[in-house]
Amino acid sequence: MTDAALADPAPARVRGAMKHTREWPRLMAYAQAAPLALILLVFLVLPIMVIVTVSFWEATEFSIIPAFSLENYAYLFSSEVVGRVFLATFRYAAITWALTLAIGFTVAWFLAFHIRSLTWQIALFLLCTIPFWTSNIIRMISWIPFLGREGIANSALMSWGVIDQPLDWLLFSDFSVILAFVHLYTLFMVVPIFNSMMRIDRALLEAAHDAGASGAQVMWNVVIPLCKPGIMIGTIFVLTLVMGDLITVRFMSGSQSANVGRLISNDIALLAYPSAAATAVVLLASVLLVIGLLMRFVDIRKEL
Repeated sequence: MTDAALADPAPARVRGAMKHTREWPRLMAYAQAAPLALILLVFLVLPIMVIVTVSFWEATEFSIIPAFSLENYAYLFSSEVVGRVFLATFRYAAITWALTLAIGFTVAWFLAFHIRSLTWQIALFLLCTIPFWTSNIIRMISWIPFLGREGIANSALMSWGVIDQPLDWLLFSDFSVILAFVHLYTLFMVVPIFNSMMRIDRALLEAAHDAGASGAQVMWNVVIPLCKPGIMIGTIFVLTLVMGDLITVRFMSGSQSANVGRLISNDIALLAYPSAAATAVVLLASVLLVIGLLMRFVDIRKEL
């Protein structure tokens, strides 16, 4: 300690108080984030670490051997059946995404720009959420009596003279799987897009019209760019939900089709936990890769 500091300790005390004042908000921020960080660590990070670890174990018909092995991944990347299952999963996700985006954007556009009353906007939006008050399985199974050979759809088409015999492809097919996916997950596309549209300044639309832009030009050059965060959030929701689904494909395809979720479920039923873990890791990596590619087009953190 210098002679000046010994002679006048006040400046040292002032600097200490200022340093304490600057560190206090940082400590408070860490304290507020600690509970959520702990929850994420216990319920997200640790389970994923366990799954990754188990994916490298070996398994026999009677036991699981905690020894490092790449056998599970070698089988996944060399099996033609697994490759077809992954392709089917990506196909379901892509078709469902395209349909839910078209329907979700149309519904959000109607609610945001064609319904002037806030009361009616809220009422119609709540009307869209009513089906979600019931279980996903109930809403999915409700399509079976409608699409069956003796169901309402075939009976109506035959009574109208559109077809002469029942259509077999309406149920237990890829059509019924996609239909159920669109029914289950369209709202996850409507909500974020509608939220983005409600934040658009209506003066921008009026200025575009005054400048001579057509309705299509306004939508393409004004509305869609400003809705990119909502579209991206809805896309992430739909893709992750479809790629991780296992019940819908099983029931709506009549066990005639499979996706990665069904593959994992079958491995678990056979107590082949290392194989199921390896499949889950590859699926997780695929989903993260898709999300990473999407995030390169739109930085959601900057747009929100």
